[in-house]
Amino acid sequence: MKKINEGKKCYYSVNDAGVALMEVNNPPMNALSRPVLDDIRDTLTKAIADKDVRVIVFTGVGKAFIAGADISELSDYETAQEGADFLIRGQEVTHVFMNSDKPVIAAINGFCLGGGMEMALACHIRLSDEAATLGLPEIKLGIIPGYGGTQRSPRLIGTGRALELILSGNFLSGKQAEDYGLVNRAVQKGTVVDEAMKLATTITAKSRIAVQAALRSVQEGITMDLYTAMKFEREQFGICYASQDKKEGIAAFTGKREPKFKDR
Repeated sequence: MKKINEGKKCYYSVNDAGVALMEVNNPPMNALSRPVLDDIRDTLTKAIADKDVRVIVFTGVGKAFIAGADISELSDYETAQEGADFLIRGQEVTHVFMNSDKPVIAAINGFCLGGGMEMALACHIRLSDEAATLGLPEIKLGIIPGYGGTQRSPRLIGTGRALELILSGNFLSGKQAEDYGLVNRAVQKGTVVDEAMKLATTITAKSRIAVQAALRSVQEGITMDLYTAMKFEREQFGICYASQDKKEGIAAFTGKREPKFKDR
């Protein structure tokens, strides 16, 4: 299967169902150096624009999903402004994940720490190997998470649990992360990419119009007050309602058959 951006630190391939397997490959631990962040952003942007891609599965090659930032780069700056500016590149990448109009599933296959955890938090869905190691250990270096970890984690698991993770710097297993609500599911060791691909394939069978409307409703609606969000939901529902796919979905349901959506 052809790999897009092969030769870079991040690339993807697309199967016949429209699932893109996007992999970070920066041995030994897939650390997020500046060039790796640039490769992730470039590859993700291409996958989002690729008409053959319907869902993206994001994972790491080897024993790590992403084990965090390249620590050596943290020594390059000294002032508060330099430190703040250092985060811009990584925050921009997480925004691309979050704002993708195609679902992105993180398949957490191993060490998922610091910036890696923050990349996973920016994905729409997270599956984890039960034996994976997850955490936000930046506090141990005298700093805090800076790619959205202090903002996305409390929105996902609540303030108390997020602060426990951030202030202790402790690690969680995949199973513990499931109990925390940090990941959707922890799956049997060695199966997380397969499970993510299965879930992605289930989603690819749905109308792209409805999938995009659902993503917009959830991702944008959560930033609004409830009344405004309900109005926005109605608008997204209306887009689906006027589509040919809605007619096909109802016809398939009443005809007791599988729908054949055409994304129009």
